[in-house]
Amino acid sequence: MAETRSRTTAQGTDTAGDGSTRQAAGAAGGPAGTTQKVTIAKALNLGLRAAMERDPKVVLLGEDIGKLGGVFRITDGLQKDFGEQRVMDTPLAESGIIGTAIGLAIRGYRPVCEIQFDGFIFPGFDQIVSQLAKLHFRTQGRIKVPVVIRVPFGGGIGAVEHHSESPESYFAHTAGLKVVACGDPVDAYWMIQQAIASDDPVLFFEPKRRYQEKAELDTSATPFPLHASRVLQQGSDATVVCYGPMVRTCTDAVRVAAEDGHRLELIDLRSLSPLDLAPVFESVRRTGRLIVVSEAPGESSIAAEIAAQVQQECFYSLEAPVLRVTGFDTPYPPAKLEEEFLPDLDRVLDAVERSLRW
Repeated sequence: MAETRSRTTAQGTDTAGDGSTRQAAGAAGGPAGTTQKVTIAKALNLGLRAAMERDPKVVLLGEDIGKLGGVFRITDGLQKDFGEQRVMDTPLAESGIIGTAIGLAIRGYRPVCEIQFDGFIFPGFDQIVSQLAKLHFRTQGRIKVPVVIRVPFGGGIGAVEHHSESPESYFAHTAGLKVVACGDPVDAYWMIQQAIASDDPVLFFEPKRRYQEKAELDTSATPFPLHASRVLQQGSDATVVCYGPMVRTCTDAVRVAAEDGHRLELIDLRSLSPLDLAPVFESVRRTGRLIVVSEAPGESSIAAEIAAQVQQECFYSLEAPVLRVTGFDTPYPPAKLEEEFLPDLDRVLDAVERSLRW
């Protein structure tokens, strides 16, 4: 549902009247570019294309990403334009994909791996946490491994087993990895390019059920920093923190709460490791309440870490316990039970009401 929201950024306030998250045009003082309404899927495609045009060392590899353009068509047309040496179809072997990417990075390339679905990242888990995360430290900085691993994650598409997971906490726990999650087309476009330009290995999580959501994109605007959280809506009654697929859900919750007279402050984390919690602390010190929303199970999670840090830093400002709205601590259920498992508008609003009643 379309709504108007005001976004406060380092470049000022941006207002989009179509439910989008529009970047402030001409934020760096330059002329505004031509904007276009694009989906998250298209924004990622444009971002990958821009990175490949900018740097010939950027190469893509993954299952069915070439001629097919990926199962979600994120890489559609890129092999045709850049050739099979830069957009490579690989065998169905995630450990081999990531191992190959590590070798390419050591030789000076900037490989971008696609994991076809989130649940298939686990065959490559050892390569990621034992090799990719540690090479820079192990070599005392002599070797850099600028590998980006794109991971469509989360539920909501009615998929079969292994095709809907939220594994981000595993990687946020691993020193040496950067972990980010885009929540809208504007962030998708800029963040994928920033991740590719980073000299650190980056796990790039994409909310697969939001791939077709649209927003206005100005490719001449100044991007927001990669590892910074962002205030999407200012408020005074309670703070809501989220990321990835929950950005849309929480945006809707803020709108509905406003109809009942409650002004909620909404923050999109964007970066999961490192966490940028300074804006969260500042917000909670004003509102006195915090609700953390995530699709991932709540135990030993990013949501749990945020709750612990806020309790530590903002103890005397809290008017109510920190509440978490998360997926349940069970294996991801069959598609017919997705709606019972995933946090939805009603669960978020229920947590807001409980916090305000405290």
